[in-house]
Amino acid sequence: MTRFPSRDRLVPLSLLLAAALTACASAPPAGKPAAAPAQAEVPEGARATLALLESTDVHSNIRSYDYYQLADDPSLGFERLATLVRQARAQYQNSLLFDAGDTIQGTALADYQALVKPIGCDEELAMYRAMDALGYDGGTVGNHEFNYGLPFLAQVTKNPMNVDGVPAQKCKGPNFPLVLSNVFSARDGQPIYAPFGWVDSKLKYRAADGRSGEDDVRIGLLGFTPPPILQWDKRNLEGKLTTKGLVEAAREYLPRLRERNPDLVVAISHGGLDASPYSDAMENANWYLAQEPGIDALLLGHSHAAFPDPGNAKSRFASMPEVDNQRGFVHGKPAVMGSFWGKGLGVIELALVRKDGRWQIDPAATHSEVRSIKKADGSFVEPDAEIARLVDDVHQATIRYVSTPIGDSDFAMTTYFADVGDVSALQPVNSAQRDYVERYVARNLPQYAGVPVLSAAAPFKGGFGGPADYTDIPAGPLAIRNAADLYLYPNTLTAVKIDGKGLKAWLERSAGRFNRIDPAATAPQELINRKFVGYNFDVLQGELRYEIDVTQPEGSRIRGLRHRGKPVADAQPFIVVTNNYRASGGGHFPGLDGSNVVLSAPDANRDALIEWVKQRKHLVRKQDGADRSWRFAPVKTAGPVVFTSAAGKLDLAKAAGLKGIRQIEDSGDGKATYSIDLAPAR
Repeated sequence: MTRFPSRDRLVPLSLLLAAALTACASAPPAGKPAAAPAQAEVPEGARATLALLESTDVHSNIRSYDYYQLADDPSLGFERLATLVRQARAQYQNSLLFDAGDTIQGTALADYQALVKPIGCDEELAMYRAMDALGYDGGTVGNHEFNYGLPFLAQVTKNPMNVDGVPAQKCKGPNFPLVLSNVFSARDGQPIYAPFGWVDSKLKYRAADGRSGEDDVRIGLLGFTPPPILQWDKRNLEGKLTTKGLVEAAREYLPRLRERNPDLVVAISHGGLDASPYSDAMENANWYLAQEPGIDALLLGHSHAAFPDPGNAKSRFASMPEVDNQRGFVHGKPAVMGSFWGKGLGVIELALVRKDGRWQIDPAATHSEVRSIKKADGSFVEPDAEIARLVDDVHQATIRYVSTPIGDSDFAMTTYFADVGDVSALQPVNSAQRDYVERYVARNLPQYAGVPVLSAAAPFKGGFGGPADYTDIPAGPLAIRNAADLYLYPNTLTAVKIDGKGLKAWLERSAGRFNRIDPAATAPQELINRKFVGYNFDVLQGELRYEIDVTQPEGSRIRGLRHRGKPVADAQPFIVVTNNYRASGGGHFPGLDGSNVVLSAPDANRDALIEWVKQRKHLVRKQDGADRSWRFAPVKTAGPVVFTSAAGKLDLAKAAGLKGIRQIEDSGDGKATYSIDLAPAR
């Protein structure tokens, strides 16, 4: 195990990283032009273009494939992103390729290699096999990299950590290095990855007189992940790691990096942009990081968005101060966020000019863009055949695993209308979670005997990624893939103790999913607040009833909260089953900070669901998919209230017992606009 007895040892660590990066740059992969002998001097006024290429939030979507539907999905996939990379390399004489994190988790294939049949120390993760085929120059670590625990992360990234519980072994990992500037071992205070590094490469240029030449160029690297990982993955990280804010970490390591005389410094940051007041625990602090002198460009991620997004008037970046959503600048620094799931490639086209004896960015000729795998005619770029070949063994093994039968159902479980009351895809999760905890309390926690157990579940797939991004499990046989579709993440089952006041606060936070509706407005009003992510719309069940009044401001929407038919008192105790992410503060729910956990189970929520289905064998709607714990408070509106879902699904709403819903417009792209009567006959 590499140890860091003093802070002075950080520079040698970065030297090791630089050596690895140089090795990557010295042997360009297929598609990159070979370097010519360097010239001794670069004339003033010489110009060059350097393309920084970025993938981010791939989430192990290697193939263009949906393991829950057992079907091809050309709208995503690293194998198609690889095609864009090769096209960009053919376009640019000078390019470097980086990854901004959330890379190794997110699909059934990822879970298979981490949890079902964990890979050995001598094996390389399928995701990294695919990335190595493209010859990445470096990357950073996202928050979801920590989901499988530190021993697994250390193993698959071939990065021994001086961290409690992490074996001191050097395993097979990616052929490109990772840099991370703001995460440290609690054991010795040292960073768990190299905190900075650089790429030494060759830069082809053209002089003012038209002559071409080549120069050595050094690109410095810093890497960042969201500091809230300590909350989100508390079970895996508590007492083992510490974090620093992005600005604080940059100020610590930038001077050391600058001592290595880089021509430019690139921040690879798994985070988005947020202009609200800064804190060292800020999730998306790159609006502030961009203001730090010495950082020249930023590669962003985490937000599952494209930046810049010039054609989208509703983009969250369009009205952000000091942000150019047309050309991709933040506080005058070029930046890019390359979408998610392999849907797009981030490209910063840096225009460089030789001035005062060094390479400098010409902002007027520089721009950023996100290149989509979806072409203008609606078709998609062809996948890179080599990627499929490299991972075919794991791909086929995953398909066999997720096809394992576990039971059957007489009703469809879908999330097309979960925002307006359909619980068909939520109730099985809640029932399984409640059953697990009620049995555990009876056996092990007699002090909580008699305390009602509730359960919280959210629709993980709510259309964010497009019209196919919904859970859609038809009636009939159920397999492991269906359980994985109902519960996407490798969270562990966690229970917290709260009171009635806390229960109401939890529900109020969930009700932030809805915009405030003006009953007097005659123009159409959007029901869903798209800035409030669907996986934070918790629906609580367990002999519970409540109404959500969307005419009221946030924090004042829950009405008629009752348990077993009686009003809930502020001091009334409850145990609520959720997951480790939510119980530790994920989603910023009031009263949930990890301090009131009564059970931190070793089992994953998904595994509890699988076992529950195996035990029940046959699910029926009346008992397992029709317990509507909440409704909208009835209100008559002068104009229509509308929301978006997949087209042609109205029969599913009717089957779920929802009234007052009509499809009013088919968008022609798989989506449709629906209206809802908030005061239907009951």
